[in-house]
Amino acid sequence: MASPGHSDLGEVAPEIKASERRTAVAIADLEWREMEGDDCEFRYGDGANEAQDNDFPTVERSRFQEMLSLLGLETYQAQKLSLQDSLQISFDSMKNWAPQVPKDLPWNFLRKLQALNAEARNTTMVLDVLPDARPVEKESQMEEEIIYWDPADDLAADIYSFSELPTPDTPVNPLDLLCALLLSSDSFLQQEIVLKMALCQFALPLVLPDSENHYHTFLLWAMRGIVRTWWSQPPRGVGSFREDSVVLSRAPAFAFVRMDVSSNSKSQLLNAVLSPGHRQWDCFWHRDLNLGTNAREISDGLVEISWFFPSGREDLDIFPEPVAFLNLRGDIGSHWLQFKLLTEISSAVFILTDNISKKEYKLLYSMKESTTKYYFILSPYRGKRNTNLRFLNKLIPVLKIDHSHVLVKVSSTDSDSFVKRIRAIVGNVLRAPCRRVSVEDMAHAARKLGLKVDEDCEECQKAKDRMERITRKIKDSDAYRRDELRLQGDPWRKAAQVEKEFCQLQWAADPPEKHRAELRRRLLELRMQQNGHDPSSGVQEFISGISSPSLSEKQYFLRWMEWGLARVAQPRLRQPPEMLLTLRTKHGGPTDLGEPLWPEPLGVEHFLREMGQFYEAESCLVEAGRLPAGQRRFAHFPGLASELLLTGLPLELIDGSTLSMPVRWVTGLLKELHLRLERRSRLVVLSALGVPCTGKSTLLNTMFGLRFATGKSCGSRGAFMQLITVAEGFSQDLGCDHILVIDSGGLIVGALTSAGDRFELEASLATLLMGLSNVTVISLAETKDIPAAILHAFLRLEKTGHMPNYQFVYQNLHEVSVPGPRPRDKRQLLDPPGDLSRAAAQMEKQGDSFRALAGLAFCDPEKQHIWHIPGLWHGAPPMAAVSLAYSEAIFELKRCLLENIRNGLSNQNKNIQQLIELVRRL
Repeated sequence: MASPGHSDLGEVAPEIKASERRTAVAIADLEWREMEGDDCEFRYGDGANEAQDNDFPTVERSRFQEMLSLLGLETYQAQKLSLQDSLQISFDSMKNWAPQVPKDLPWNFLRKLQALNAEARNTTMVLDVLPDARPVEKESQMEEEIIYWDPADDLAADIYSFSELPTPDTPVNPLDLLCALLLSSDSFLQQEIVLKMALCQFALPLVLPDSENHYHTFLLWAMRGIVRTWWSQPPRGVGSFREDSVVLSRAPAFAFVRMDVSSNSKSQLLNAVLSPGHRQWDCFWHRDLNLGTNAREISDGLVEISWFFPSGREDLDIFPEPVAFLNLRGDIGSHWLQFKLLTEISSAVFILTDNISKKEYKLLYSMKESTTKYYFILSPYRGKRNTNLRFLNKLIPVLKIDHSHVLVKVSSTDSDSFVKRIRAIVGNVLRAPCRRVSVEDMAHAARKLGLKVDEDCEECQKAKDRMERITRKIKDSDAYRRDELRLQGDPWRKAAQVEKEFCQLQWAADPPEKHRAELRRRLLELRMQQNGHDPSSGVQEFISGISSPSLSEKQYFLRWMEWGLARVAQPRLRQPPEMLLTLRTKHGGPTDLGEPLWPEPLGVEHFLREMGQFYEAESCLVEAGRLPAGQRRFAHFPGLASELLLTGLPLELIDGSTLSMPVRWVTGLLKELHLRLERRSRLVVLSALGVPCTGKSTLLNTMFGLRFATGKSCGSRGAFMQLITVAEGFSQDLGCDHILVIDSGGLIVGALTSAGDRFELEASLATLLMGLSNVTVISLAETKDIPAAILHAFLRLEKTGHMPNYQFVYQNLHEVSVPGPRPRDKRQLLDPPGDLSRAAAQMEKQGDSFRALAGLAFCDPEKQHIWHIPGLWHGAPPMAAVSLAYSEAIFELKRCLLENIRNGLSNQNKNIQQLIELVRRL
């Protein structure tokens, strides 16, 4: 153990900021009225707003501007950085670059976070030219001298209070980078940042300080998209499985704060409490991490939150239920408003300090009416022992504590035993009746204290009201689809079947005209039946929502719809992933083509599908001369959908209910997209195929920052497409302006050939998607698990001469990553065709001759493109983080795909007009 005079003082120094040493900051928003002796009473001045206005001195506001300038973010204060800006493909997307100057840091952080990289918070810079050695040596010597100062010495306090802003050669504190980036981002990029941080198991920002505009913001909207799963009690089973939004689920909360100076690190202690066994996960950034000792310039006052979720395994679960942990950065005297919030929402507050002075005693005395439990963690050798005891004795009746609420931790204290003691205290509080709050409850308390809540803006609330007008009518999802989404179901299913038969006749050698006329008559009859309906009130409300002239309100509405519909989803959908896999296995044999593999939740795609059917029916009648073009009511629907595609919403390409493509709707949408993109309409189409729940959607989302459905939604059978923009400065080099990414969803379920019609349908859909693509990623769980439908599609495309660039990816989404390489036997892919391959060849009338299959490029060892992706998780879910090996492997795959596109290995790139013709032809 290091001596107290050395390492402990070095640890404390970074925690002490200039703003905290200015006593004006600590007392600006307090009014004191002396009572008997040392007793006092706290009350707010003219209100919380005044407190916030005075919470930051003028000099701090200039420091904020300096930090933005240093990071190159000052231009994003008027026009905020958007999610679409952050997802653009550029030169940097193809290289694993390290930041060289501070202006690189925000973009490096965003790219690493998008890739779920566990090292995203590392702000180390690599300089091209090393700076002069002498100043560096002098600076390091100064730091060593500071380490040995006595903190009680006044001169030391002066030195601590002097803080230079980071220079281009000095790394930025990661918390400052996070705060600056969030304050420069719009609501949707903030939400994406927080969601990715949650997947990385980073502590999340809950209260965001803003010294420039004199208010703190409670980030409720930013957390809306986070959904967590856990098992409530052992034994682990279906009945104990839970899934809910962290914003809505209630849990006990425990806050950790610092009062004045503390030798002990709150964040390190929190990490130890949250980490099972001896493997500590650095959820909260702390002083012993790389760059953790860099002074915080703008992030003091930040409140972070993290949760513990049980796995249902007694050997891993620290607590039997979800528990929230909160961490206030900075001293409570300088950030009283945040501390007041924490006392109102927490079941217990742990206060770390070395000294309890008269000022700190007065602060705590003002909490005498609080029902929250308080615990002190002291390092007495750093402070004045007798003074601490005197004030503690006075606080015992005020805060209703006893001597068991005072813990002492010095350098000789066994860390493991101390952590167990903290866990035991938390466990005792959980077993007794205690306060349980959701993030929504926390936001309500924040509003009462005068904090700004990000969700309270007018556009967000208008969008929420519109969503509630739709969802409050949904009592049963199946009944709602039947009664309100009337063009789907049997009418559309029958029309799709007729159109398939009609299309097959086009390729017949001598199609009977009578049969053709009969199909045409039946189709027009079905379309006239559909066209006789008007959009229901819910669909009309949805159309109004996506027609809003405000882009932000439109985006807010779509997000609210996603969450609102998820809340009314059928309870049977909330099952563990292994149960969904079991359902899929049970449906591996012959089934009704219209029967979903598992219950399909009601989603935004159903409302868009309804719009598509109104457009399809009307277009069919106009083409047949049954409806004058001037009487069209729904011609503007594809334009509305194309705008959604441009904002980053995945749109359905192949209808999940009928397993068919609504060609008029899709081509109409693409035409509108072409008009809006004008000269920037060169496309590369990248598709991902494979059986459900092999991780292909997660792979695409991690690779490009997309929003394809994952988890319990992986059973959605439709194929979805999402558009990625290529930066203008890179489009000429890459050879395209946009990348259209297609996720096959649950279309290919690996049905056996005995399934008959289902196999033929899957093969046709695989051929369609691969035929549209320049690049195809085939996601497989096992080496021999190449679905027969995909092999069948290869055979068909080989005949046409159109073979996309393809990559085989072997991965297991639920597998835990282990260190070191895990080689697989490549020869298994090169073995002679097995039963499924033989069946596919027979369906192509190859007989027992496998020459065509053996001649396919993927059977050539010299042309194989095979990737082995490590397991997704590092640790055991739900407390596992994404493994660094997974993130790095996905980046390498992305780099390879972009290189292939740039080098022209992905067949000829196409513009949107060519894609429209290809859709019609295929």
